[in-house]
Amino acid sequence: MITPQTVFSRANLWQTWLDVEAAMALAQAEIGMIPQWAADEIANKARLDNFDTAELELSVAETMAPIVSLVRALSDICGAAGRFVHWGGTTQNIMSSGRLLLVRRSHQSMLNALARAIDRLGTLADQHAETVMVGRTNHRQALPITFGFKVAGWIEELARQNERFLSTEKRVFALHFGGAIGAMHSFEGKGEALNAAIARRLNLTPVLVPDRASLDGQAEYVASLALFGMTVGRIGSELYRLMADEIGEIGETLGMEVVGSSTMPHKVNPKHVVHLVSAAAHLRSKVHPALEAGMPAHEGDAASNQLMSSTIESASALAWELAERLETTLANIDIRTASMARNLQLNADVIASENLMMILARKIGRTTAHDLVHHAVLHSDDGASLTDTLLESKEVSGAMSRAEMEAALVPAHYLGDSIAIARKAASLAATTATAMRSRSEAWPAP
Repeated sequence: MITPQTVFSRANLWQTWLDVEAAMALAQAEIGMIPQWAADEIANKARLDNFDTAELELSVAETMAPIVSLVRALSDICGAAGRFVHWGGTTQNIMSSGRLLLVRRSHQSMLNALARAIDRLGTLADQHAETVMVGRTNHRQALPITFGFKVAGWIEELARQNERFLSTEKRVFALHFGGAIGAMHSFEGKGEALNAAIARRLNLTPVLVPDRASLDGQAEYVASLALFGMTVGRIGSELYRLMADEIGEIGETLGMEVVGSSTMPHKVNPKHVVHLVSAAAHLRSKVHPALEAGMPAHEGDAASNQLMSSTIESASALAWELAERLETTLANIDIRTASMARNLQLNADVIASENLMMILARKIGRTTAHDLVHHAVLHSDDGASLTDTLLESKEVSGAMSRAEMEAALVPAHYLGDSIAIARKAASLAATTATAMRSRSEAWPAP
């Protein structure tokens, strides 16, 4: 079973390099560069279980060139077909193309895990579309909203992230297979046809200039993953803040044997969300090395290639892990509606004061209404109710009754479009998750 921790293992890399060698041979036979019987034999033998991996490891240690060692070994086991192995290819063609196959495999798994997480968010948005809570700005209570509305913002941001992934995929999963320097010198004038044939076999996008220096697509992908890390980090940090004892609107469902502190018996710390926040930060940190790697010298630069290879590997694995952690975290959060209701009561008599102000504004003007309500709120801190203070003003008492004012100040009566937005976001979650799964299934099975 391939995991985020094992996807870029040496064995997986070697196998994908063999997959590329096989695809190259079959494509070359297709366009008449090498005999079909040779290509068939090469493809048949290009399986890692046909090799003595211990012997291969020793060879790689000696050559310090994994593809050279792999090509020699493949040539040896292919018999007469061996002389057609790696026909006109170069190390970087094989290594970068094979690595991209593993990046795509990781990307597929990440999309599937993220789709499951978005499904969960859709359920939360729908279930809590009418669960009233405090909306906060600048860490202070602002206006009443619903928890479903809060979740809706997360859903739409992830939907935008899916659009970024969709746009980036065609550029990152591209075949840069142009021989030693990218101009297809060794392909007998058939370079464009060969690229198209290999790209079709590997389900990659062919490019006009299959050089070794254009790493912008890979850098863009890492940047897109980092934006994913930003979004998930925001979700995780928000959940983390809402878990504070002083707020307590979110909790984690942990087993009775879970220990929070080795010294404080009463303390049970969040577990899932802290890993989520940490992993998201690690993913965001990959942007800088990706941008540095995207500036190689001339037509090829091993230093840039190595930096990009290690960066895209680690970023891909982290993104897959992060999607799984998001799924796990969302499956284990506890929505504490009683705490939401309790916190709403802290400013329940004034939190909908904007509603009262806007109703009053129709009678006496917006600025006048704002100033009157603002001053009344300040006085209500001294013990007087907002309604009583406002009714002392003839302008207000002549415009609104006590009953009208009290109805305007009920938090549940002033939710804006929170409920409708939450319901629409639940539908958006379903369509986004479906699109992710559909796209993942269109590629070869991971």
